[in-house]
Amino acid sequence: MGEKEKNLSKEKKEKRDSLKVSRRSFLKGMGTTAIAASMTTLPTPALPEAEAALPPGLKEATVQLNVNDRVYRVKVKSHWTLLDVLRRELGLTGTKKACDRGNCGACTVLIDGRAVYACSLLAIQVQGRKILTVEGLRNGDQLHPIQKAFSVQGAYQCGFCTSGQMMAAKALLDKNPKPIEKEVRLALAGNVCRCSAYPKIIEAVLSAGEGR
Repeated sequence: MGEKEKNLSKEKKEKRDSLKVSRRSFLKGMGTTAIAASMTTLPTPALPEAEAALPPGLKEATVQLNVNDRVYRVKVKSHWTLLDVLRRELGLTGTKKACDRGNCGACTVLIDGRAVYACSLLAIQVQGRKILTVEGLRNGDQLHPIQKAFSVQGAYQCGFCTSGQMMAAKALLDKNPKPIEKEVRLALAGNVCRCSAYPKIIEAVLSAGEGR
């Protein structure tokens, strides 16, 4: 093969090599191009547009909450829980915020006499209903029989779950003044004590029932 033919063959080979693109390089290039295109053609929406994209519904309202026989007018956001409003807006911090997922019972309050988790209810849901927190148990300087029983029996260690335990106990004793141990255990099954003071808690509730 002559020199001229060799050079011509070499040029053809280089031309073919320049057109070869690996699959990885091709996909990488396509991805980069797509990202660049989206960045240039889809700018971040302005704040009003972002808000407009939210589901329609109540954003804010003023509600009347009957807590411990006192009526409060409170401006709340639609997503605020009763627990947050009690603690943050009304200063009733006896209702504890622990798991905030409806699992531990530390935030138990009474709604129309029924024990519920305050973290699982929106504040706008309980307007006009009767709410009782642990602060409402005491009558002035006089402790409620349940509070006395918990103190006498030493039914607490760290005390973080105590208010929720007391409220669950009150819901039980209001309906069943003299429960048996099995009934107490069932009524307080949704209230977790991480210190495992359950035996003393059971004794306190039974004692409070006997003293009524």
